[in-house]
Amino acid sequence: MADTQILTPVDDGHANRLPAPAFGNRLAPLTGFVRQPAVQRALPAIAMTSAIGIAALAYFTMQSSPQAQLFAGLDDMDKSAVAEALQTQGIAHSIDASTGALTVDADKLHQARIALAGQGLPKAAPSGDSLIAALPMGSSRAIEGEALRSAREADLARTIETIDAVKSARVHVAAAEPSLFVRDDKPSTASVMLTLQNGRSLSDGQVQAIRFLVASSVPGMNADQVSVIDQRGALLSDTASGSDMKAFQLQVQVEDRFRRALDTLLGPMLGAGNYSVEVHADVDMSESQATRESFPENDRAMTSEQITRTVSGQGTPPAVGIPGALSNQPPQATTVTANAPIPTPTPAATPGTESNENAARAFEVGREISVTHSPQGKIRRVSVAVALNQGKKALTQADMTKIDSLVKGAIGFDATRGDQVAISQRPFVQVETTEPAFYDQAWFLPLVKQVGAIFAALLAFLFIGRPLIRAAKARSAERAERNAALEETLLAATDGRPALAGPAAGREITLEMIEQAPSYETRANLVRAFVRQDSARAALVVRQLMQEGARA
Repeated sequence: MADTQILTPVDDGHANRLPAPAFGNRLAPLTGFVRQPAVQRALPAIAMTSAIGIAALAYFTMQSSPQAQLFAGLDDMDKSAVAEALQTQGIAHSIDASTGALTVDADKLHQARIALAGQGLPKAAPSGDSLIAALPMGSSRAIEGEALRSAREADLARTIETIDAVKSARVHVAAAEPSLFVRDDKPSTASVMLTLQNGRSLSDGQVQAIRFLVASSVPGMNADQVSVIDQRGALLSDTASGSDMKAFQLQVQVEDRFRRALDTLLGPMLGAGNYSVEVHADVDMSESQATRESFPENDRAMTSEQITRTVSGQGTPPAVGIPGALSNQPPQATTVTANAPIPTPTPAATPGTESNENAARAFEVGREISVTHSPQGKIRRVSVAVALNQGKKALTQADMTKIDSLVKGAIGFDATRGDQVAISQRPFVQVETTEPAFYDQAWFLPLVKQVGAIFAALLAFLFIGRPLIRAAKARSAERAERNAALEETLLAATDGRPALAGPAAGREITLEMIEQAPSYETRANLVRAFVRQDSARAALVVRQLMQEGARA
């Protein structure tokens, strides 16, 4: 058989040669792994997955997960124990530098709480029931009293902590021992220490409610005997019960009521921003009560009359008068006159008789009792000032008079108590409000993070994904061309026909060509051609494979 020239497929010149391995090239194994057919076919998918992974990594790196506070009101010891437990459980946590709050990722909040509850954390303050349950048997009366007092204080503290603005509370109750004598009894007192949330405060009504809550829970305690302070040492109960503060609050409420009435009245007429209203109410907080009793002059009537007459005789009366003839004369004769009134017989004093008459008369005089009570919060005077915006066309005097009448009707104007209403129109100065820059807005930073993540994904796709895809397509096309040339070479070697002329002519068969053969038959033909091409090298390869098998 005549020797036939065997054409080999196109090689890129970078095929690995078996006799001379490059031990100094550390990237040779990686290069060989990448040049494998399976890896070459999977390169587009690997490039796309890598680009998506890089984009997701950039997004999650720039987009921080929302944080949620784990527990509120933890002291430093509980925070240390909770942080150590979270680190043991592998849950990431952070401590806010401004508030000191312990926070975790919002999606792991419940998981962290369940894990801490399994370890009994945080160690909350004991409740009243636990204190009573822990009371040992055989305790003295004094110990039992102190335990009951501590339980009451703990329950009151837990109840007060349910208020939103209260972070923690401590209650101390001072109750004196009951005495047999009423004058020796002392009322119970209490003090409440509040730790408020950062930036929060309690209104006077809430402070007063806390005082009534504590006073209602302790027998014999008055709300005035409860003192409330905050963590800064400010006495909150003083402002809640001061008479001046009550008067000021009442005045503010009255002024707000008048101001709302004027806004409701003038708003639809003039429009928002075209008027300004200020109200000052002088409220009388003094309370007085007067009682008056009067007697009318000509208003009387006799209700009863009692007359007592006494006549007593004592025998022959003694001689009286001037002794002589005139004293012994008989009385003159009685003469009767026609049409004369008949006199009422008056009992003559009988000689030797004494007469005594007493009269007692009772008259009822009319009287009037008037009680006048002046309650607190009486309005002494109201002053209202209204400023109108003078636009392009000023209001006429008739319009001003109508507005004046409306304002007086809205506030209940009373001239007898000295109320005043002042209305003036002037052009308003336009106040320019400077809005913060767009980069200081709350939406700007999240938008930058989102756009940055999308831009990083695009860059990863353009500079990493696309070159890898193009290289994979080029290698695939080159591999297809090489396989076609290899098939032509095999057909020419086996059938005895001349091989195609081209760049594949005169090239030797390498081990890489054999490994990249598309089928078993093609690989077998390449092996036969490789043996005919260089039998000594083929024998060397077979011996090396046998040695490696023996060592294995």
